[in-house]
Amino acid sequence: MTDIGLRMLFGDRAKYAMLVSGVCFATILMTQGLALFFGILGFSYATMTNIRAPIWVVDPLVQQAGDNQPLRDTDVNRVRSVEGVAWAAPLYVGNAQARLLTGGATQPLMLVGLDADTLAGAPTKLVEGSIHDLRQPDSVVVDARFLEMMGALRGVQLKLGDAFEMNDRRAVIVGIAKVAQGMAGATYVFTTWDRARHYAPAQRRMLTHVLASPAPGKTEAEVAQAISRQTGLRALTEAEFKRMSARWMLFNSPIPYVVGLIVGIGFIIGLGVSGQTFYTFVLENTRQLGALKAMGASNLKLALMIMTQAGIVGVVGFGLGVGVMSGFFAMLPEGRAPLVLLWQIPVIVLIAITLICMGTALLSVWRVTRIEPAIVFRA
Repeated sequence: MTDIGLRMLFGDRAKYAMLVSGVCFATILMTQGLALFFGILGFSYATMTNIRAPIWVVDPLVQQAGDNQPLRDTDVNRVRSVEGVAWAAPLYVGNAQARLLTGGATQPLMLVGLDADTLAGAPTKLVEGSIHDLRQPDSVVVDARFLEMMGALRGVQLKLGDAFEMNDRRAVIVGIAKVAQGMAGATYVFTTWDRARHYAPAQRRMLTHVLASPAPGKTEAEVAQAISRQTGLRALTEAEFKRMSARWMLFNSPIPYVVGLIVGIGFIIGLGVSGQTFYTFVLENTRQLGALKAMGASNLKLALMIMTQAGIVGVVGFGLGVGVMSGFFAMLPEGRAPLVLLWQIPVIVLIAITLICMGTALLSVWRVTRIEPAIVFRA
């Protein structure tokens, strides 16, 4: 029966191509929607991706990574005094403006001030220069995207050793890093915490985060709980801070609705196109199916044959759709587009495609069970 079913499926190439195309298109839409969803979530916690630390200590009012509530300078020593803390370092994250030395329009950026002694939270992927050069006067490390935007919008291509202005103060580029892009295309500039006081707009409190690490023998969760309990601040592990930021994005932005619409449309298209085409395919082969019944084929055997046909269409369409999207994602500049193809995405899409194919097959099976064997003898 399987051989007969395959010959029926591949015999009508136009119908077979239409079935596979419907599943393929549905796979592309759902994969793109889910990749967009996870990509935008990744943008929401880009700060933690670019500034790595085991434990983040923030103000209790902070709800997500982009909410930089100021702390007191003494909070660093309070965190250091907690038992189980190996080290704690101050961190500043805030907005600033860059301007060429020759003047002109400014370029917004995300300024990061690191502890000069430990350089905790420094970017790990440096394209040029050394992170230790941040200890030189007026030095900064910029991300590659910052240089591209300055070159495209200001007409001057900055490079290692060149200088620009922030808050009317000179900043010399001593390193170029590769970092994850933030929300709204934010670019990153790293300097020391003390120097960030001069580069950032004047404000009374400059400390926005305290980075910490557990002592040997202590877990990150245990030390974070101890810090929260003894200082009254909110201490989170890196994973907890990412989840909190992603959760905030889910409940306070239209992203879930937009992505849900894209994925839902893909599912409906796959179900509608494939279902209608497959049902039409069964109707056009009614006489052949009736002949098989007349020769003794049971409804169960015919149902298994149709399920096999639907399964083949689903696997081929899914494979083509994921292959197309994988090739498309490979051509995109790394970290520039809000698209992330996690391994969970093909799994989720495969489950959806399986439901589409099985629903389509069950509809066709229902039609097959109603076929009378005598139809083969009718004119």
